[in-house]
Amino acid sequence: MYNAVNSKRPVNLDLTTIHFPLPALTSITHRITGVILFVGLIFAFWALGKSLSSPAGFDAVSNALANNFFAKFIAWGLLSALAFHLVAGVKHLLMDANIGVTLEGGVKKAQITVVVSVVLIILAGVWVW
Repeated sequence: MYNAVNSKRPVNLDLTTIHFPLPALTSITHRITGVILFVGLIFAFWALGKSLSSPAGFDAVSNALANNFFAKFIAWGLLSALAFHLVAGVKHLLMDANIGVTLEGGVKKAQITVVVSVVLIILAGVWVW
């Protein structure tokens, strides 16, 4: 029987020892923020439904967003995930359009993604808090 995998090659299964380049980290974070947004939409739609159900529901949601630390933290977290996901999505669209697909271009786009995302996350924090 033919063995397709060379059993003598080194295998590194400890992910903590692998150094990921910045473009890989931004790509992985893009996927993570997508999952965060998917799960976070449950809370966002619940708050929207509650606020549209009655004037008392609207007051409850607005009061929670104005005075509750946990509600503000969730809102800021969702806005932060949305900001990074949007910026990284634009980066991926540029890659799909064959713009900056070199090694240097990938690193530069990843750096721009991080900087723009940090600025948007700070602005979201100022807006929420």
